[in-house]
Amino acid sequence: MQFETDFLIIGSGIAGLSFALKAAALGRVTMVTKKGQVDSATNRAQGGIACVLDAADSFADHVRDTLISGAGICDERVVRMVVESGPARVRELLEIGVPFENDGRGHLDLGREGGHSARRIAHAYDLTGHEIEASLLAAANSSPDITILENHIAVDLLLASRAGLASSSRPGDERCLGAYVQEAETLEIHTFQAKVTILSTGGTGKVYLYTTNPDIATGDGIAMAHRAGARVANLEFVQFHPTCLYHPKAKNFLISEAVRGEGGRLIDARGRAFMAEYDPRGDLATRDMVARAIDTELKTSGDDSVFLDISHKPAAFIKKRFPHIYSTCLSYGIDITSEPIPVVPAAHYMCGGVRTDIMGRTNINFLYALGETACTGLHGGNRLASNSLLEAVVFAEQAFQDCKKMWPELRAQKVLSLPVWSAGQAEKLEECVLISHTWDQIRRLMWDYVGIVRREKRLLLVQENLAILQQQVKRYYHDYLLTPDLVELRNIALLADLIVQSALRRKESRGLHFMLDYPAMLDNPTPFTVL
Repeated sequence: MQFETDFLIIGSGIAGLSFALKAAALGRVTMVTKKGQVDSATNRAQGGIACVLDAADSFADHVRDTLISGAGICDERVVRMVVESGPARVRELLEIGVPFENDGRGHLDLGREGGHSARRIAHAYDLTGHEIEASLLAAANSSPDITILENHIAVDLLLASRAGLASSSRPGDERCLGAYVQEAETLEIHTFQAKVTILSTGGTGKVYLYTTNPDIATGDGIAMAHRAGARVANLEFVQFHPTCLYHPKAKNFLISEAVRGEGGRLIDARGRAFMAEYDPRGDLATRDMVARAIDTELKTSGDDSVFLDISHKPAAFIKKRFPHIYSTCLSYGIDITSEPIPVVPAAHYMCGGVRTDIMGRTNINFLYALGETACTGLHGGNRLASNSLLEAVVFAEQAFQDCKKMWPELRAQKVLSLPVWSAGQAEKLEECVLISHTWDQIRRLMWDYVGIVRREKRLLLVQENLAILQQQVKRYYHDYLLTPDLVELRNIALLADLIVQSALRRKESRGLHFMLDYPAMLDNPTPFTVL
């Protein structure tokens, strides 16, 4: 079946929803999300959105903090644009109804996190992402021009060249016409034709065995874009959040950076505070430094975890500032007002992604990438805490303004007769263990060999293993009818290989990419590792 829309948005996080609410003023918007509407990384974001909102702060300071965190390879023009656009975007969120906390005097209650030189984190205690997602979804669901389709997973992008419609074979002439999308309940694959396609599928955390990400984070947008010929960049820069709750019954529960921002201290099993030995900023160092320090401590001591201790703060303050973290830890028998929290690093954020320009455009016409799916140049080699939600709303505005400018041309495009999905001779997959086993192999390989500290020999070894697994996945893809699980497996197999390729190309240690074979930073680094 073929569907037509003006804007096809793949993903339902803050980036996609922010763009949808703006684009609805121009035309029909269709959002597809592979699970429920709220199943996004945005919904789990605890910390907040970084923005200069206090007279004691400045754009120059926020820019400087971002550049320092990015380890020398941020695009400074992009950094300045994002930072200076922040206040207007936060005001928009307030107007939509996001309940950011205030200080009781008409000003936002701003928090501080690692790497920031001032308090500039607008938050809703430790449920910021949940509150933003809820407000944006409420606005989107009330719009007659926005349709949100749950349990629909995008399989591949639909290209003009593959539909026999490209005007020439010159680079830059390729055009995105939409995507093939599978309905999870019926497994039917539909053709969604669109004038503009937005990739906002989130990150890649499920490529790793341990992650703070939701189960949807399988890098779908990056994988689809790469298969379509879009440039991807800086996939070696995988941010491991330093403080994920370590508990046998807890799954992917993040302990916010804001806990350290409010005075939390990292200690080992013997109560020793260790961060000052690794960085002069101590517990407020950037995530790459903290994660690497914890990794070193665990490998040296053989302990299962380190601990994050905020119990020296008043219990009333802890319960008010971190209600979700407090109640969740308490459900696991940990009272954070009187005892430290066991924590370990876990895969958290992809600083690379689909390479875009300052308007969110990819190298394929009418295809945009937003949020964690994109590599805009803002984060460089390491994302500064809470800059992710900021980037999402700013680039949603950038993409909208670009589409608005082109709208007379876009509106005139005619509906085309496009090829339907063909399953060929594929058969139904009867043994799902084939998928789950291969999935587990990939994730464990990535965790063991392509983690916080890397070595070239290990990367080459995992590349050999991934090549074998990719051949298996290709056979599954061609021999069996697609299911959402098989679509995701295909994507993580590709993403794992692309991450390894990128890591092998960067012959230095910079930001999140730490190579024992090349411990120094190059004097003239490549800002983008492009594949």
